[in-house]
Amino acid sequence: MKKINGIIMQYFEWYLECEQNLWNTIKENAEKLSRIGITALWLPPAYKGMGGKNEVGYAVYDLYDLGEFDQKGTIKTKYGSKQEYIDCITTLNQEGIEAYADIVLNHKMGADMLQTIPATKVDWGNHNLSTSNQKIVKVATKFTFPGRKHKYSDFEWNWTHFDGIDYDSGTGEHAIFKFKDKDWSNTVDEEFGNYDYLMGADIDFKNPEVVEECTKWGKWYIETTGIDGLRLDAVKHIDANFYKNWIRKMRKVTDEELFAVGEYWSGDVSKLHRYITETEGEISLFDVPLHYNLYNASKDPNYDLSKILDKTLVKENPAKAVTFVDNHDTQPGQSLQSFIEAWFKQMAYSIVLLRNSGYPCVFYGDFYGIKHDNIEPVKDIETLIYLRKEKLYGEQHDYFDNQNCIGWTLEGDDEHLSSGLAVIMTNGNYSEKKMYVGKNHSGEKFIDSLGNNQEEIIIDSEGFGIFKANPKSVSVWVSA
Repeated sequence: MKKINGIIMQYFEWYLECEQNLWNTIKENAEKLSRIGITALWLPPAYKGMGGKNEVGYAVYDLYDLGEFDQKGTIKTKYGSKQEYIDCITTLNQEGIEAYADIVLNHKMGADMLQTIPATKVDWGNHNLSTSNQKIVKVATKFTFPGRKHKYSDFEWNWTHFDGIDYDSGTGEHAIFKFKDKDWSNTVDEEFGNYDYLMGADIDFKNPEVVEECTKWGKWYIETTGIDGLRLDAVKHIDANFYKNWIRKMRKVTDEELFAVGEYWSGDVSKLHRYITETEGEISLFDVPLHYNLYNASKDPNYDLSKILDKTLVKENPAKAVTFVDNHDTQPGQSLQSFIEAWFKQMAYSIVLLRNSGYPCVFYGDFYGIKHDNIEPVKDIETLIYLRKEKLYGEQHDYFDNQNCIGWTLEGDDEHLSSGLAVIMTNGNYSEKKMYVGKNHSGEKFIDSLGNNQEEIIIDSEGFGIFKANPKSVSVWVSA
């Protein structure tokens, strides 16, 4: 559930070297994370994947194996054992941090047996268009989980529980094969004609047995782990009606609100609005349009900063917007690579963390760096997180009145000592902006908490200050 001034941290990146010990590492770091202002952790997928101990988590094999069974060459997952995962969640909760599980229900991979079935090839560019007559294919669709031996569930998956796959094991042909008597779901993204199919053995959510099993698993997962919220992977490829109903059923399992945020990867905010409508507001969404605005601003020195929030979810439906700068998919080398340039990162995080709308998410790779690519942590990101916790109170005033220099202030309130702040940033030359921080700050001295500007500013009797930003930088001014 969202807390006032709450911050999610995505606690992994794609190339994370954690030696099957991440859950224990999180336990060790929980107290510090809570102290600086992190209120929720998005944990990576905790179940056994096709890649065994090297599986990031998205090539899902067995949803019931949380690092408990000898499958795919390992007992522990990349991140640890089942008990370590549960203990990690318990420790986070003791430190006042909620734990969000990464839920990957779109597909399965790493089947235990092949099946021979009739299927039709469809066009890569238009999944509604068949490109062959029905033919016999050999596909990886039989999941029996021999290492688990039916513990927790005796359900075995076969080809009837899927609607397509992208590989014929009989011929070695890579193509999208739609199975006999199957149709793609209608309530999915319309990219490629119909974007139901993404990868692996694509789960058919029109099959009642699938819905029943996914519901049973979800209840088991929540009751077993004590998770506080859900990050839903690849929702634009999954029947929207399924998730709307599934989330409602999951919330009945807990006595408290079960926060849910979906990954609907589209830069078109109208598609996000449509999904929220289709799911009747049950699911928040990551603000992908904002990410692309930040990315474009970092690539274009002439970007109009006054429009950086235009056509974003946080501007048009802030109650449903989870804002972020980068994640494991946008980092270098990944499928959606669009990594914000280093010079703009501090500005991007100021926009995400230091405004009173949206629920921000900080990326592990920005907080700790990405060793794989020699990427350093974002300068003073810990300070920005702490400022949200301590200063982000009171009425907000926006000054998005110049294409090269924007700013905003929060007045603070009486309940939080020395709260309130002023943010000013420029993608051009040295800039100044007269902004109102409230008469309650009259006569106070303000300094730049990021240290990008060394001057001091005195707030006048009317509550205004002339705030300054050095070239291509951001300054966050707070009461000294």
